[in-house]
Amino acid sequence: MTSIKSIHPSRRNVLAGATALAAPALIGSSLRAAAEDKRIVVGTWGGDYANLLHKNIEIPFLESKGWQVVQDTESDAPRRAKMVAEKRLPRGTTDVQALSDLNVAEMAAAGVLEKLDYAKLSRAAHVLPVLKSDYAVPHIYSGLVLVYNPKMLKTPPGSLNDLFDPGNAGKVGVIDIQYIYTVMAAAIAGGGSVTNFEPAKAKLLGLKKQGVKIYPTNEGMAQGLKTEEVGLCMMWKARCVQWQKAGIPVESVAPKEGVIAYQSLFSIPKNAPNKEGGYAYLDAVLQSQAQIAFANDMGYNPTVNDAPIPDDLRKRIGFTDEEEKRLIAPDYSYVVQNDAKWKEWWDKEFKG
Repeated sequence: MTSIKSIHPSRRNVLAGATALAAPALIGSSLRAAAEDKRIVVGTWGGDYANLLHKNIEIPFLESKGWQVVQDTESDAPRRAKMVAEKRLPRGTTDVQALSDLNVAEMAAAGVLEKLDYAKLSRAAHVLPVLKSDYAVPHIYSGLVLVYNPKMLKTPPGSLNDLFDPGNAGKVGVIDIQYIYTVMAAAIAGGGSVTNFEPAKAKLLGLKKQGVKIYPTNEGMAQGLKTEEVGLCMMWKARCVQWQKAGIPVESVAPKEGVIAYQSLFSIPKNAPNKEGGYAYLDAVLQSQAQIAFANDMGYNPTVNDAPIPDDLRKRIGFTDEEEKRLIAPDYSYVVQNDAKWKEWWDKEFKG
């Protein structure tokens, strides 16, 4: 006869059995947690930029150390909208975001970016001081230069004021989507600054009377230069290099008043699920070899002081030591506060 004891297992046996059944689930949960700890989700622009991030940063400096990087590719406008929409969530969906310098200012003002702890970045001391930010590390930068066709201008430009010189009337073009940088440059040319754009009004209204040509996009300006409809404009030096490669007969000069810098940067959302991974990505971005690779592949300048590039490449894409001392970092908090006002003025008074 079967005993009662044999059909009623002991409490110890029940617990042991339950533990055995739960073990795979616990192990699976631990593995998932470990995988999440090594997973970095990066919001970025797609195309060549995303491919170069994978080639020059993610493979050599992150995947080689066991990190799993997932790119969430999209243009910056929907990515920024998503960050703001996720603001109230305890955990967002990305650990790092690629943003322009103006975008960083907008997102910092919206309260969705983590204030960086530079002590967590082994490469922090190498960031160029003029490019250092509370809410982002600079990835690549270029500067606003005077771009001209030597055939159309007898004397090469050297000053921002050459854009407004009546002697160059009818030869100057500006780009609609670059309006805020045009306003900034006009303000500096008129004696203003990155926190005082008012002098831009007189400069730009004078340019309007001279018959300035306004192109909707960078590509439109490239076509205008190619057909010699215009012979002088402002553009990021990296873009000028691309135009030269495309056969457009232009040269560039760094304005004596200073070179307004443009940066592409990386930030960590305030509710990033993996901030440790976010800091690891930022540190990888600043590695000297990654910076040199981007200079070679994309034509933008390193943002750290220990990423030497060949002299011939530096001459094409970069700036001399003296020109670097004249780099001007825009005050984007001022831009964000005044952007709507200046866009209205640009559309109604300058373009209208």
